[in-house]
Parts: sequence; C-alpha cells; structure tokens
Amino acid sequence: MNEKKIDLGFFPTPLQKLENLSNIYPDYNIFIKRDDNTGLASGGNKTRKLEFLIKKALDEGCDTVITAGAQQSNHCRQTAAACAKMGLKCHLLLGGDEPEIYDGNLLLSSLLGATICFTGKNRKGEDKELLKDKLEREGNKCFIIPYGGSNSTGALGFVHAVKELKQQLSEKQISIDYIFFASSSGGMQAGLTVGKELYDLNAELIPISIDKDETNGVPLEDVVSDIVKDLTGELGINKKDEFSEIKLNRDYDKAGYGVLTANEVDAIDKLARNEGILLDPVYTGRAFYGMLDFLRKKKIPENSNILFWHTGGLPAVFKFAKELRGMP
Repeated sequence: MNEKKIDLGFFPTPLQKLENLSNIYPDYNIFIKRDDNTGLASGGNKTRKLEFLIKKALDEGCDTVITAGAQQSNHCRQTAAACAKMGLKCHLLLGGDEPEIYDGNLLLSSLLGATICFTGKNRKGEDKELLKDKLEREGNKCFIIPYGGSNSTGALGFVHAVKELKQQLSEKQISIDYIFFASSSGGMQAGLTVGKELYDLNAELIPISIDKDETNGVPLEDVVSDIVKDLTGELGINKKDEFSEIKLNRDYDKAGYGVLTANEVDAIDKLARNEGILLDPVYTGRAFYGMLDFLRKKKIPENSNILFWHTGGLPAVFKFAKELRGMP
C-alpha cells in the first residue's frame, strides 16, 4: 500500500471495551476506537486523511492549502493545525455569516492561523476554484483539499486504519462483528470499505448518515462509490464485485446537518455519564444514538461484538452548550 504520508498524529489510537455500557446492554459486547485521541489540535479522525493529503501538497511544491466546511468543521480545524505544523498557509471557506463571537472549532481554526472566508449557503467548497484563482494570481501555489478531505488520497488514511485495527484485534484476541461510525463526506467510509477487503476484516460496516444534503449535487452513496473505484484502481485491487453496493443508514439524519435533537443529547449524556467519554453534537452524537437504537431494538444478533469508531469533534460541544444543558 502507498505509504507516502507524514506523521501528524498519535497512532495507533486506543481500542477499549465499554464495560459499563456493555452491562447496560448485556446482550452485546461494546468496544470503541478512540480516534478522538489522535492528538492534532484536540484530535479527530481527519488526522488520518491529512497525513496523506498534506504529504501530497508538499510533494507538489504547494505553499497554500484551501479547504471548506461548516463553521464547526472538525476537518477545517485539523487542516489548519496540519498546515501550521508543516509551514503551509491555510485558507478556509466556511458556510454562514461571520459571527460576532468565535467559539468551538471556529475559534480554534482562527487561533491556528487559518485565513477564514465566510461563504453563506456554500459550505462544501463550491467557491474553492474562485479562491484558488485569486490566490495564484497573487503568487501562491495552491493545493485544494475537498470537503471533509474525502478523495482517494485522504481515504488511504482509513485503508491504513483497518490494518491498524486488525493488528489490535489480533493482539487482544477479539473479533468484531459490526462497526458503527458517522458518515458525512464519504472518505472514511470508502477507506474502511476498501481496507476491510484488503486486510480481510470480517466485520459488517454500519455507516450512519449525518447529513441528508448532497455534496455538489451528488448523493453520498455515489461519492463513496467513486472514491472506492479510485482506490481499488490505485491499489491494484481486483475484488470489484465486493464493492457493488454502498450501504448507508439514513434513519437518523432527518433533522439535517448540525441540528441538535433529543437523540444526540441522549447519546452524549449516556456515554459521558457511564464511561467518561465525550461525544460531539454533530457527528458522533448522532452516530452513537443510531448504534444504541440498533441495540435497543435488537436490529443485530444478540451476543455480537460491536465497535463504535469515535471520530472526535470535542470543540463543537462548546458551541452547543445551551442546548446540551436544556436552556432556551
């Protein structure tokens, strides 16, 4: 596998059993993969993607990185940190209007030195080429990282993550039947999908959709499928039939992206109070609720070993402080 990457985080991230939660749901054994502990500017799963993406930017001789997301984007915060570490200029295109007070991920992105442009309804990089043209006319050499870091280069981080997980499972002498995780921009899901086949990981992926909106007019299933096709070609994988159907659970995304409901609050509260682990309101809170709903309703066989892949996002908790405390 292509190992052209730089070191930006702390790996392997911990794999641990949620003992108290497994007691609450005694028909299941529940484990967690702690990508909230990657270390880059408070951690998160995007560090895995950025190790490959920033390496490519440097190899191409670029001095400026452009990416996009919502104002509480974990990807943008970690991109800003990676650029600071590697001496690159970082420009972020963030949806919405500039707030009077910066908080959560937005505050951290600013502290990390990113130049921020607020782009109204456009939060998925719709204006990236315009900004690139402007910056290159000013003498910069730009590298565009797509929304969520989700292309075949970024997804390599999660192909590599499957190898890491497989080794941890072997060392602990356990197996995993189902892996739950938040899926929003598609790169993590694509990387896990390919990695699962490449490294013979015998577990079913259950990606929980976070964002019901399309990305530049393309449904998430198609985004994932396209990245998988690119990856299989680049890695010389011949198991094309294994990737014929991209599954995505859309039972929990009806409220829309970044809308905190009682479901997310319940999930955040349950994990925090029973295991001392913090979820975020946008991604992991929704995905963890989805997993718990599966367990409550016995949607998967009893006695299964369940893994929740924690993708980070802690700074966004502070943006949603009132909602999490039940305040108007």
